[in-house]
Amino acid sequence: MQKYLQIFKIPDLRKKVLMVLFLLLVFRALAAIPIPGIDAAKLTEFFSSNQLLGFLNLFSGGGLSSLSVMMLGVGPYITATIIMQLLTIVFPSLKKAYYEEGNEGRAKFNRISRYVTVPLAMLQAYGFLNLLISQGVLSPLPFSELLSNVIVITAGSVLLMWIGELISEYKIGNGVSLIIFAGIVSGLPQQIGASILTYTPDKIATYLVFIILALIVIAGVVFINEGERKVPVSYAKQVRGNKMYGGVSTYLPLRVNQAGVIPIIFAISLLLLPQFFAQAVAIFSKDFSLQVNAFVGQLFNNIVLYSAIYFILVVVFTYFYTAITFDPAEISKNLQKSGGFIPGIRPGAATTQAITHIVNRITFFGALFLGIVAILPNLTQIVTGIQSLAIGGTALLIVVAVALEVMKQIESQLTVREYEGIL
Repeated sequence: MQKYLQIFKIPDLRKKVLMVLFLLLVFRALAAIPIPGIDAAKLTEFFSSNQLLGFLNLFSGGGLSSLSVMMLGVGPYITATIIMQLLTIVFPSLKKAYYEEGNEGRAKFNRISRYVTVPLAMLQAYGFLNLLISQGVLSPLPFSELLSNVIVITAGSVLLMWIGELISEYKIGNGVSLIIFAGIVSGLPQQIGASILTYTPDKIATYLVFIILALIVIAGVVFINEGERKVPVSYAKQVRGNKMYGGVSTYLPLRVNQAGVIPIIFAISLLLLPQFFAQAVAIFSKDFSLQVNAFVGQLFNNIVLYSAIYFILVVVFTYFYTAITFDPAEISKNLQKSGGFIPGIRPGAATTQAITHIVNRITFFGALFLGIVAILPNLTQIVTGIQSLAIGGTALLIVVAVALEVMKQIESQLTVREYEGIL
């Protein structure tokens, strides 16, 4: 604790922390500005009956549930980044730019992601507004007002993307992650208040079990999120001139949770497709659109069936995302170029096969972990029967991961300043 108090004694670091806090406050202030024409009662009822939109509300920092100008949050930017990463498989030039051209290539990659964010934000804004109008949450709007709302919501999403990049420049955590973190934390007082209001003396055992489970889940999230398999790597000795290089042993860290929360985002996006499809079909046939909406509603109101589908999708997408972002052949090739090898395994194809086998094994546990984390709120509601008592697995995963990342970055900056003081 004393080490972190040094943040406020170092002027440069103190300024960075205060600027990050100020930008997060700006985000929270903008998230409280609603668009006009909202039926608050119908809005609350609609979100309480739709778990999928509840997850997207998480990424907007609560802006979606209040239909603020920040209702889309950083969702379009995250989606654009995911699309760009998927396109690296199709277009080798993008893969080369992202993985081989260093900072310049990554800057180009990020710039294209920003361009893709704008049309995605417009499409999502139009889709959500139509969905809310069809549910009676918003009164029907003439085209001019609908278009102006789409532009305002898109501008809010782009502004939030810019705020996230400003935060990232201060090197106190990732800007997008911190925005999501701030949104989650801002909703804690309301959730605690709801839990207190539903408390009765006969439920004390349920609440105690809930608190114990919450602590176990937090410990589990930290353990899995920081867990890694250390694959030993040795480097052959090389003689260059009169000097000898290499001959050292190190390890290759393979994370258990290699994919982060991306598979959960993929799964939610796929689960939302039927609802967006119903809105698109309404242009041609309103009756068929109503039938699709009714079917989707019945499917996802069955919490057991919804949880099973959600769990399976998260597990499948964990393997998928790990496969497209982690290339054992490329790692094997780089090891061979630098004179490194895994003891007891021949360089080349044998090393690729060994790394692939290890990654598949640890990804299995990572996928199960993510799947359980994703459906954890549903499980707690099924067991306790109290809706306000839900251990938000995804929210917890994000909060813990962001907190650990911020701590590491602050520690690294403090360490650098300690060395500068010695020098």
